[in-house]
Amino acid sequence: MKARIRIWIYPFVITSMILILVISCNKKEENNLFETGTVTDIEGNAYKTVKIGTQWWMAENLNTTKYRNGDPIPNVYDGGEWRSLTTGAYCNYNNDVNIASTYGRLYNWYAVTDNRNIAPSGWHVPTNDEWALLITFLGGEGVACNKLKEKGNDHWKSFNSGATNETGFTAIPGGCRDLNPLFKFIGEWGMWWSFSENDKYSAWLLGMNIFGDIPRDSHNKYEGLSLRCVRDN
Repeated sequence: MKARIRIWIYPFVITSMILILVISCNKKEENNLFETGTVTDIEGNAYKTVKIGTQWWMAENLNTTKYRNGDPIPNVYDGGEWRSLTTGAYCNYNNDVNIASTYGRLYNWYAVTDNRNIAPSGWHVPTNDEWALLITFLGGEGVACNKLKEKGNDHWKSFNSGATNETGFTAIPGGCRDLNPLFKFIGEWGMWWSFSENDKYSAWLLGMNIFGDIPRDSHNKYEGLSLRCVRDN
């Protein structure tokens, strides 16, 4: 009788140990996952979202052509007109509307601060301090960029081997419309406005490049940059 009991106990113990190990591994995996969701803008464009630390971020570039109240944001094609603006406007990289579905639109800073609000309801364009909070949570400027960038070379050009996108932020390089005003750096740089003004002529932004750098710098307000939004507290 005793021998028979041992035969039945051993498989039970082994099975229990396996179950404990599997549950433990699953919990570890769950603890490493960032929460995800979606948000929809005034035009019905839906964006993936991800919680990183205490902040909820859009995981795609903004693509709207309207302010939150439904008013249209002017689409300005001409470079000379673009450079002279002191009011909100957007454009598509190289004035190619087909690019917007992947990279989003490029906006001047005046669109960012327009009181009609460019972000979806319950969200806003991050301040420079909110960008800094994200970078600090991820370990600082030396490592944050690769944790935020999309992996591979579908959108980033070469030298993107360090990107992990472990946060799910999926930063892509939408380039910019610069002060010349020329379209530049698609595939090489992603640049996103902050809400924070630097001086009369410039405002702060966050950049990421193919080498894993993540500078926070100030650029002229009439430049066209991408936007990511963060959820209101």
